[in-house]
Amino acid sequence: MSVKIKFCGGAGRVTGSMHLVTSDRSSVILDCGIFYGRRDEYYQENSSFPFQPENIDACLLSHAHIDHCGNIPTLIKNGFRSKVHCTPSTRDLCRYMLPDSGYIQEEDIKYVNKINKRRGIPPHAPLYTKKDADKALKHFRALDYHKTLDVAKDMKVTFYEAGHILGSAVVVLEVEQPKRPLRIAYAVDLGRVGMPLLRNPEVPKDIDYLIMESTYGNKDHGELKDAEILLAETIAKTVDRGGKIIIPSFALERTQLIVYFISELIKRRLVKEIPIYVDGPLAVNLTRVFRDNWRYFDEDTQKAFRSDRDPLGYGNITYIRNVNDSKRLNDDPRPSIIISASGMCENGRILHHLKNNIENPKNAIVAIGYMARDTLGRRIVEMQGSVRIFGRPYELKAEVVIIDAFSSHADRQGLVDYAKECSKDIKKVFIVHGESEHSEALQNNLKKQTNLKSHIPAKGEVVSLVV
Repeated sequence: MSVKIKFCGGAGRVTGSMHLVTSDRSSVILDCGIFYGRRDEYYQENSSFPFQPENIDACLLSHAHIDHCGNIPTLIKNGFRSKVHCTPSTRDLCRYMLPDSGYIQEEDIKYVNKINKRRGIPPHAPLYTKKDADKALKHFRALDYHKTLDVAKDMKVTFYEAGHILGSAVVVLEVEQPKRPLRIAYAVDLGRVGMPLLRNPEVPKDIDYLIMESTYGNKDHGELKDAEILLAETIAKTVDRGGKIIIPSFALERTQLIVYFISELIKRRLVKEIPIYVDGPLAVNLTRVFRDNWRYFDEDTQKAFRSDRDPLGYGNITYIRNVNDSKRLNDDPRPSIIISASGMCENGRILHHLKNNIENPKNAIVAIGYMARDTLGRRIVEMQGSVRIFGRPYELKAEVVIIDAFSSHADRQGLVDYAKECSKDIKKVFIVHGESEHSEALQNNLKKQTNLKSHIPAKGEVVSLVV
Protein backbone atom coordinates (compact mmCIF):
# COMPACT_ATOMS: atom_id res chain seq x y z
CA MET A 1 0.00 0.00 0.00
CA SER A 2 1.46 3.35 -1.01
CA VAL A 3 1.60 6.37 1.28
CA LYS A 4 2.59 9.77 -0.04
CA ILE A 5 3.08 13.27 1.32
CA LYS A 6 2.59 16.34 -0.85
CA PHE A 7 4.12 19.45 0.66
CA CYS A 8 1.50 22.01 -0.37
CA GLY A 9 2.50 24.99 1.78
CA GLY A 10 4.95 26.07 4.44
CA ALA A 11 7.80 24.37 2.53
CA GLY A 12 10.76 26.64 1.88
CA ARG A 13 9.07 29.40 3.88
CA VAL A 14 7.41 29.98 7.23
CA THR A 15 3.73 30.74 6.60
CA GLY A 16 0.91 28.85 4.87
CA SER A 17 1.46 25.42 6.43
CA MET A 18 -0.45 22.67 4.61
CA HIS A 19 0.60 19.11 3.77
CA LEU A 20 -1.42 16.37 2.07
CA VAL A 21 -1.03 12.74 3.20
CA THR A 22 -2.59 10.12 0.93
CA SER A 23 -2.90 6.34 0.92
CA ASP A 24 -4.64 4.04 -1.51
CA ARG A 25 -7.88 4.59 0.41
CA SER A 26 -7.71 7.98 2.16
CA SER A 27 -6.53 11.58 2.04
CA VAL A 28 -5.99 13.97 4.96
CA ILE A 29 -4.32 17.35 5.27
CA LEU A 30 -2.07 18.51 8.09
CA ASP A 31 -2.99 22.14 8.77
CA CYS A 32 -4.51 24.66 6.37
CA GLY A 33 -2.82 27.96 7.05
CA ILE A 34 -2.73 31.35 5.40
CA PHE A 35 0.37 32.32 3.43
CA TYR A 36 1.61 35.87 4.06
CA GLY A 37 3.34 37.80 1.32
CA ARG A 38 2.85 40.59 -1.16
CA ARG A 39 -0.79 41.35 -1.82
CA ASP A 40 -1.22 39.75 -5.28
CA GLU A 41 0.72 36.65 -4.30
CA TYR A 42 -1.25 36.45 -1.05
CA TYR A 43 -4.59 36.19 -2.86
CA GLN A 44 -3.28 33.88 -5.56
CA GLU A 45 -1.69 31.45 -3.09
CA ASN A 46 -4.57 31.37 -0.61
CA SER A 47 -7.56 31.26 -2.96
CA SER A 48 -6.90 27.83 -4.54
CA PHE A 49 -5.61 24.40 -3.53
CA PRO A 50 -3.35 21.83 -5.23
CA PHE A 51 -5.93 19.09 -4.57
CA GLN A 52 -9.70 18.65 -4.66
CA PRO A 53 -11.01 19.79 -1.24
CA GLU A 54 -14.17 17.67 -1.59
CA ASN A 55 -12.00 14.52 -1.70
CA ILE A 56 -10.24 15.16 1.63
CA ASP A 57 -11.34 12.90 4.50
CA ALA A 58 -10.14 15.13 7.35
CA CYS A 59 -8.09 18.17 8.30
CA LEU A 60 -5.77 17.60 11.27
CA LEU A 61 -5.02 20.95 12.87
CA SER A 62 -1.90 21.39 15.00
CA HIS A 63 -2.80 24.73 16.61
CA ALA A 64 -4.69 28.00 16.29
CA HIS A 65 -2.13 30.34 14.74
CA ILE A 66 -3.49 31.80 11.50
CA ASP A 67 -0.57 30.56 9.40
CA HIS A 68 -1.74 27.07 10.36
CA CYS A 69 -5.54 27.36 10.62
CA GLY A 70 -6.40 30.58 8.81
CA ASN A 71 -7.34 29.20 5.39
CA ILE A 72 -9.82 26.59 6.61
CA PRO A 73 -12.80 28.83 5.68
CA THR A 74 -11.47 29.04 2.10
CA LEU A 75 -11.03 25.26 2.08
CA ILE A 76 -14.69 24.85 3.00
CA LYS A 77 -15.77 27.45 0.43
CA ASN A 78 -13.98 25.30 -2.14
CA GLY A 79 -15.85 22.10 -1.29
CA PHE A 80 -14.35 20.51 1.84
CA ARG A 81 -17.19 18.77 3.71
CA SER A 82 -15.33 16.69 6.31
CA LYS A 83 -14.21 17.41 9.90
CA VAL A 84 -11.41 19.52 11.30
CA HIS A 85 -9.87 17.65 14.25
CA CYS A 86 -7.93 19.54 16.93
CA THR A 87 -7.53 19.78 20.70
CA PRO A 88 -10.32 21.36 22.79
CA SER A 89 -8.28 24.52 23.47
CA THR A 90 -7.47 24.95 19.78
CA ARG A 91 -11.16 24.72 18.96
CA ASP A 92 -11.97 27.35 21.60
CA LEU A 93 -9.25 29.68 20.31
CA CYS A 94 -10.34 29.27 16.68
CA ARG A 95 -13.83 30.43 17.64
CA TYR A 96 -12.24 33.88 17.93
CA MET A 97 -9.26 33.60 15.59
CA LEU A 98 -11.14 32.67 12.42
CA PRO A 99 -14.01 35.21 12.63
CA ASP A 100 -11.41 37.90 13.37
CA SER A 101 -9.45 36.79 10.29
CA GLY A 102 -12.64 36.95 8.23
CA TYR A 103 -13.26 40.49 9.43
CA ILE A 104 -9.70 41.44 8.47
CA GLN A 105 -10.22 39.95 4.98
CA GLU A 106 -13.34 42.10 4.53
CA GLU A 107 -11.66 45.29 5.76
CA ASP A 108 -8.54 44.67 3.70
CA ILE A 109 -10.47 44.18 0.46
CA LYS A 110 -12.38 47.43 1.09
CA TYR A 111 -9.05 49.24 1.12
CA VAL A 112 -7.85 47.39 -2.01
CA ASN A 113 -11.07 48.07 -3.91
CA LYS A 114 -10.93 51.75 -2.97
CA ILE A 115 -7.51 52.01 -4.61
CA ASN A 116 -8.52 49.83 -7.57
CA LYS A 117 -11.58 51.95 -8.24
CA ARG A 118 -9.37 55.00 -8.79
CA ARG A 119 -7.29 52.92 -11.22
CA GLY A 120 -10.31 51.59 -13.07
CA ILE A 121 -9.74 48.02 -11.87
CA PRO A 122 -12.85 45.87 -11.13
CA PRO A 123 -13.51 45.15 -7.43
CA HIS A 124 -12.29 41.93 -5.82
CA ALA A 125 -14.04 39.72 -3.27
CA PRO A 126 -12.40 38.98 0.09
CA LEU A 127 -10.62 35.67 0.56
CA TYR A 128 -13.45 34.86 2.96
CA THR A 129 -15.80 36.73 5.28
CA LYS A 130 -16.63 36.57 8.95
CA LYS A 131 -19.77 34.68 7.96
CA ASP A 132 -17.64 32.11 6.10
CA ALA A 133 -15.47 31.73 9.20
CA ASP A 134 -18.50 31.17 11.43
CA LYS A 135 -19.68 28.49 9.00
CA ALA A 136 -16.27 26.81 9.05
CA LEU A 137 -16.36 26.46 12.83
CA LYS A 138 -19.24 23.98 12.50
CA HIS A 139 -16.74 21.50 11.04
CA PHE A 140 -14.49 21.52 14.13
CA ARG A 141 -14.33 18.47 16.40
CA ALA A 142 -12.27 18.37 19.61
CA LEU A 143 -10.00 15.47 20.52
CA ASP A 144 -8.07 15.60 23.77
CA TYR A 145 -4.41 14.76 24.12
CA HIS A 146 -3.47 11.05 24.07
CA LYS A 147 -6.88 9.95 22.72
CA THR A 148 -6.81 8.08 19.40
CA LEU A 149 -9.45 8.61 16.72
CA ASP A 150 -10.17 7.02 13.34
CA VAL A 151 -10.24 9.94 10.89
CA ALA A 152 -10.30 8.01 7.60
CA LYS A 153 -10.68 4.43 6.36
CA ASP A 154 -7.10 3.51 7.14
CA MET A 155 -5.83 6.45 9.23
CA LYS A 156 -5.84 7.26 12.94
CA VAL A 157 -4.68 10.37 14.78
CA THR A 158 -3.36 11.04 18.28
CA PHE A 159 -2.42 14.46 19.66
CA TYR A 160 0.54 15.07 21.97
CA GLU A 161 1.49 18.29 23.75
CA ALA A 162 3.64 20.51 21.51
CA GLY A 163 4.34 23.19 24.14
CA HIS A 164 4.15 25.98 21.55
CA ILE A 165 0.90 27.72 22.49
CA LEU A 166 -2.20 26.79 24.44
CA GLY A 167 -3.73 23.73 22.77
CA SER A 168 -0.86 23.13 20.36
CA ALA A 169 -0.27 19.52 19.35
CA VAL A 170 2.29 17.26 17.80
CA VAL A 171 0.05 15.34 15.41
CA VAL A 172 0.82 11.62 15.12
CA LEU A 173 -0.86 10.02 12.11
CA GLU A 174 -0.99 6.24 11.81
CA VAL A 175 -1.63 4.74 8.37
CA GLU A 176 -2.57 1.06 8.19
CA GLN A 177 -0.12 -1.16 6.36
CA PRO A 178 -0.01 -4.97 5.88
CA LYS A 179 2.68 -5.59 8.51
CA ARG A 180 2.30 -2.64 10.92
CA PRO A 181 1.02 0.93 10.88
CA LEU A 182 3.19 3.67 9.38
CA ARG A 183 3.65 6.42 11.99
CA ILE A 184 4.15 10.04 10.92
CA ALA A 185 4.80 12.77 13.51
CA TYR A 186 4.01 16.37 12.57
CA ALA A 187 5.93 18.73 14.89
CA VAL A 188 5.11 22.10 13.33
CA ASP A 189 5.25 24.33 15.43
CA LEU A 190 7.27 22.94 18.31
CA GLY A 191 7.69 24.66 21.64
CA ARG A 192 10.60 25.15 24.04
CA VAL A 193 11.42 23.33 27.23
CA GLY A 194 11.02 25.38 30.41
CA MET A 195 8.89 28.25 29.09
CA PRO A 196 6.54 29.92 31.60
CA LEU A 197 2.81 29.04 31.45
CA LEU A 198 3.15 26.18 28.96
CA ARG A 199 3.82 22.49 29.45
CA ASN A 200 6.95 21.03 27.88
CA PRO A 201 6.69 19.37 24.45
CA GLU A 202 5.97 15.64 24.52
CA VAL A 203 8.01 13.23 22.42
CA PRO A 204 6.04 10.47 20.67
CA LYS A 205 7.92 7.22 20.28
CA ASP A 206 8.43 4.70 17.47
CA ILE A 207 8.09 7.29 14.72
CA ASP A 208 8.83 6.33 11.11
CA TYR A 209 8.82 9.83 9.63
CA LEU A 210 9.08 13.24 11.29
CA ILE A 211 7.89 16.49 9.72
CA MET A 212 9.60 19.28 11.65
CA GLU A 213 9.68 23.06 11.61
CA SER A 214 12.89 25.04 11.16
CA THR A 215 11.81 28.60 12.01
CA TYR A 216 14.87 29.05 14.23
CA GLY A 217 16.89 26.23 12.69
CA ASN A 218 20.01 28.41 12.47
CA LYS A 219 19.76 30.13 15.83
CA ASP A 220 19.93 29.36 19.52
CA HIS A 221 17.68 31.46 21.74
CA GLY A 222 19.25 33.49 24.47
CA GLU A 223 18.48 32.94 28.13
CA LEU A 224 15.06 34.14 29.29
CA LYS A 225 16.81 35.86 32.20
CA ASP A 226 18.82 37.99 29.76
CA ALA A 227 15.68 38.79 27.76
CA GLU A 228 13.94 39.97 30.93
CA ILE A 229 16.87 42.24 31.73
CA LEU A 230 16.87 43.72 28.20
CA LEU A 231 13.11 44.27 28.36
CA ALA A 232 13.41 45.97 31.77
CA GLU A 233 16.27 48.19 30.54
CA THR A 234 14.35 49.15 27.39
CA ILE A 235 11.26 50.09 29.36
CA ALA A 236 13.28 52.06 31.91
CA LYS A 237 15.27 54.17 29.43
CA THR A 238 12.22 54.82 27.23
CA VAL A 239 10.24 56.00 30.25
CA ASP A 240 13.16 58.21 31.33
CA ARG A 241 13.15 60.00 27.97
CA GLY A 242 9.35 60.38 28.10
CA GLY A 243 8.54 57.90 25.36
CA LYS A 244 6.15 55.03 24.71
CA ILE A 245 7.01 51.36 24.31
CA ILE A 246 5.16 49.86 21.32
CA ILE A 247 5.12 46.07 21.23
CA PRO A 248 3.71 44.37 18.11
CA SER A 249 2.49 41.02 19.33
CA PHE A 250 0.44 38.11 18.13
CA ALA A 251 -2.88 38.28 19.95
CA LEU A 252 -2.56 34.57 20.60
CA GLU A 253 0.09 33.36 23.07
CA ARG A 254 2.76 36.04 22.64
CA THR A 255 0.51 38.74 24.13
CA GLN A 256 -0.30 36.59 27.15
CA LEU A 257 3.38 35.67 27.58
CA ILE A 258 4.67 39.25 27.41
CA VAL A 259 1.94 40.35 29.85
CA TYR A 260 3.20 37.65 32.22
CA PHE A 261 6.82 38.84 31.95
CA ILE A 262 5.99 42.55 32.36
CA SER A 263 3.78 41.75 35.35
CA GLU A 264 6.69 39.86 36.93
CA LEU A 265 9.06 42.78 36.31
CA ILE A 266 6.62 45.17 38.01
CA LYS A 267 6.08 42.81 40.96
CA ARG A 268 9.86 42.60 41.43
CA ARG A 269 10.09 46.41 41.11
CA LEU A 270 12.47 46.20 38.16
CA VAL A 271 10.35 48.66 36.17
CA LYS A 272 8.15 51.56 37.20
CA GLU A 273 4.41 51.21 37.33
CA ILE A 274 3.32 52.95 34.14
CA PRO A 275 0.07 52.36 32.24
CA ILE A 276 0.07 49.11 30.23
CA TYR A 277 -2.49 48.58 27.49
CA VAL A 278 -3.38 45.38 25.67
CA ASP A 279 -5.19 46.85 22.70
CA GLY A 280 -7.58 44.76 20.66
CA PRO A 281 -10.77 42.78 21.26
CA LEU A 282 -9.18 39.59 19.91
CA ALA A 283 -6.41 39.65 22.53
CA VAL A 284 -9.01 40.29 25.24
CA ASN A 285 -11.14 37.34 24.08
CA LEU A 286 -8.18 35.01 23.74
CA THR A 287 -6.93 35.88 27.21
CA ARG A 288 -10.32 34.81 28.52
CA VAL A 289 -9.93 31.47 26.68
CA PHE A 290 -6.53 31.10 28.36
CA ARG A 291 -8.12 31.61 31.75
CA ASP A 292 -10.94 29.16 30.97
CA ASN A 293 -8.42 26.49 29.88
CA TRP A 294 -5.98 26.90 32.77
CA ARG A 295 -5.85 23.11 33.35
CA TYR A 296 -3.77 22.75 30.17
CA PHE A 297 -0.92 24.91 31.51
CA ASP A 298 2.13 23.81 33.50
CA GLU A 299 1.93 22.97 37.19
CA ASP A 300 3.10 26.38 38.44
CA THR A 301 0.47 28.20 36.38
CA GLN A 302 -2.26 25.79 37.49
CA LYS A 303 -1.31 26.40 41.12
CA ALA A 304 -1.51 30.16 40.55
CA PHE A 305 -5.03 29.87 39.14
CA ARG A 306 -6.14 27.54 41.93
CA SER A 307 -4.98 30.11 44.50
CA ASP A 308 -6.68 33.00 42.64
CA ARG A 309 -3.32 34.52 41.60
CA ASP A 310 -4.03 35.35 37.97
CA PRO A 311 -0.67 35.21 36.12
CA LEU A 312 -2.22 37.07 33.16
CA GLY A 313 -3.29 40.17 34.98
CA TYR A 314 -1.93 43.03 37.03
CA GLY A 315 -3.45 46.20 38.46
CA ASN A 316 -1.72 48.43 35.90
CA ILE A 317 -2.88 46.48 32.82
CA THR A 318 -5.90 47.71 30.87
CA TYR A 319 -7.48 45.50 28.20
CA ILE A 320 -9.04 47.61 25.44
CA ARG A 321 -11.90 46.53 23.20
CA ASN A 322 -13.42 49.81 22.04
CA VAL A 323 -11.80 51.47 19.00
CA ASN A 324 -12.33 54.98 20.43
CA ASP A 325 -10.47 53.98 23.59
CA SER A 326 -7.70 52.71 21.32
CA LYS A 327 -7.50 56.02 19.45
CA ARG A 328 -7.28 57.93 22.72
CA LEU A 329 -4.00 56.18 23.50
CA ASN A 330 -2.30 58.22 20.79
CA ASP A 331 -3.47 61.48 22.41
CA ASP A 332 -2.04 60.54 25.81
CA PRO A 333 1.46 62.06 26.15
CA ARG A 334 2.42 59.98 29.19
CA PRO A 335 4.93 57.11 28.93
CA SER A 336 3.11 53.82 28.54
CA ILE A 337 3.38 50.33 27.11
CA ILE A 338 1.07 49.44 24.22
CA ILE A 339 0.81 45.78 23.20
CA SER A 340 -1.21 45.24 20.05
CA ALA A 341 -1.66 42.87 17.10
CA SER A 342 -0.65 41.85 14.56
CA GLY A 343 2.70 40.40 15.52
CA MET A 344 4.22 40.93 12.06
CA CYS A 345 2.63 44.41 11.74
CA GLU A 346 0.57 43.41 8.70
CA ASN A 347 -2.86 44.49 9.92
CA GLY A 348 -4.83 45.45 12.99
CA ARG A 349 -4.52 48.28 15.49
CA ILE A 350 -0.73 48.03 15.73
CA LEU A 351 -0.55 49.84 12.37
CA HIS A 352 -2.23 52.91 13.87
CA HIS A 353 0.09 52.87 16.88
CA LEU A 354 3.13 52.56 14.63
CA LYS A 355 1.89 55.34 12.35
CA ASN A 356 1.52 57.67 15.32
CA ASN A 357 4.73 56.74 17.15
CA ILE A 358 7.34 55.50 14.67
CA GLU A 359 8.74 58.95 13.86
CA ASN A 360 9.34 59.97 17.49
CA PRO A 361 12.90 59.15 18.68
CA LYS A 362 11.71 59.13 22.29
CA ASN A 363 9.69 55.97 21.59
CA ALA A 364 10.79 52.35 21.33
CA ILE A 365 9.43 49.54 19.16
CA VAL A 366 10.12 46.18 20.78
CA ALA A 367 10.05 43.14 18.45
CA ILE A 368 9.38 39.98 20.46
CA GLY A 369 8.58 37.51 17.70
CA TYR A 370 9.54 36.23 14.29
CA MET A 371 8.98 38.62 11.37
CA ALA A 372 8.50 36.87 8.02
CA ARG A 373 9.89 38.21 4.78
CA ASP A 374 7.91 40.90 2.95
CA THR A 375 6.13 42.06 6.12
CA LEU A 376 6.21 45.51 7.70
CA GLY A 377 7.59 43.88 10.86
CA ARG A 378 10.60 42.55 8.92
CA ARG A 379 11.27 45.98 7.42
CA ILE A 380 11.19 47.51 10.91
CA VAL A 381 13.58 44.97 12.48
CA GLU A 382 15.89 45.44 9.49
CA MET A 383 15.77 49.11 10.49
CA GLN A 384 15.02 50.40 7.04
CA GLY A 385 15.12 54.19 7.05
CA SER A 386 11.60 54.59 5.72
CA VAL A 387 8.64 52.21 5.83
CA ARG A 388 5.17 52.40 4.35
CA ILE A 389 2.10 52.26 6.58
CA PHE A 390 -1.34 52.54 5.00
CA GLY A 391 0.40 53.30 1.72
CA ARG A 392 2.31 56.32 3.08
CA PRO A 393 6.05 56.56 3.90
CA TYR A 394 7.11 57.12 7.51
CA GLU A 395 10.62 57.73 8.80
CA LEU A 396 11.78 55.09 11.27
CA LYS A 397 13.12 57.28 14.08
CA ALA A 398 11.94 55.30 17.10
CA GLU A 399 14.46 52.99 18.72
CA VAL A 400 14.06 49.35 17.57
CA VAL A 401 14.83 46.62 20.13
CA ILE A 402 14.77 42.95 19.13
CA ILE A 403 14.23 40.35 21.86
CA ASP A 404 14.12 36.88 20.29
CA ALA A 405 14.36 34.90 23.52
CA PHE A 406 10.63 35.20 24.21
CA SER A 407 9.93 33.06 21.16
CA SER A 408 7.86 29.95 21.84
CA HIS A 409 9.52 28.11 18.93
CA ALA A 410 12.21 25.54 19.65
CA ASP A 411 15.63 26.77 18.61
CA ARG A 412 18.42 25.05 16.68
CA GLN A 413 19.57 22.73 19.46
CA GLY A 414 16.04 22.15 20.75
CA LEU A 415 14.96 20.88 17.33
CA VAL A 416 17.95 18.54 17.03
CA ASP A 417 17.37 17.18 20.54
CA TYR A 418 13.69 16.59 19.82
CA ALA A 419 14.41 14.66 16.61
CA LYS A 420 16.93 12.47 18.45
CA GLU A 421 14.39 11.64 21.15
CA CYS A 422 11.59 10.67 18.76
CA SER A 423 13.33 7.52 17.54
CA LYS A 424 16.75 6.37 16.46
CA ASP A 425 14.99 4.45 13.68
CA ILE A 426 13.33 7.44 11.97
CA LYS A 427 13.60 6.81 8.24
CA LYS A 428 13.62 10.50 7.37
CA VAL A 429 13.11 13.95 8.85
CA PHE A 430 11.31 16.36 6.53
CA ILE A 431 12.34 19.94 7.30
CA VAL A 432 9.63 22.56 6.62
CA HIS A 433 8.34 25.88 8.03
CA GLY A 434 11.54 27.85 7.65
CA GLU A 435 13.37 30.14 5.28
CA SER A 436 15.97 28.29 3.20
CA GLU A 437 19.02 29.25 5.23
CA HIS A 438 17.29 28.18 8.44
CA SER A 439 16.21 24.81 7.02
CA GLU A 440 19.68 24.14 5.61
CA ALA A 441 21.31 24.98 8.94
CA LEU A 442 19.02 22.54 10.75
CA GLN A 443 19.79 19.86 8.16
CA ASN A 444 23.52 20.38 8.69
CA ASN A 445 23.14 20.15 12.46
CA LEU A 446 21.11 16.96 12.21
CA LYS A 447 23.86 15.49 10.04
CA LYS A 448 26.60 16.52 12.49
CA GLN A 449 24.86 15.40 15.68
CA THR A 450 22.74 12.41 14.63
CA ASN A 451 22.54 9.54 12.18
CA LEU A 452 19.13 10.74 10.98
CA LYS A 453 18.55 11.29 7.29
CA SER A 454 16.76 14.51 6.41
CA HIS A 455 15.24 16.20 3.38
CA ILE A 456 14.13 19.76 2.68
CA PRO A 457 11.10 19.41 0.38
CA ALA A 458 10.18 22.03 -2.17
CA LYS A 459 6.68 23.44 -2.30
CA GLY A 460 4.52 21.03 -4.31
CA GLU A 461 6.97 18.13 -4.00
CA VAL A 462 5.51 14.63 -3.54
CA VAL A 463 7.41 12.01 -1.52
CA SER A 464 6.57 8.31 -1.24
CA LEU A 465 6.91 6.70 2.21
CA VAL A 466 7.75 3.09 3.08
CA VAL A 467 7.35 1.15 6.30
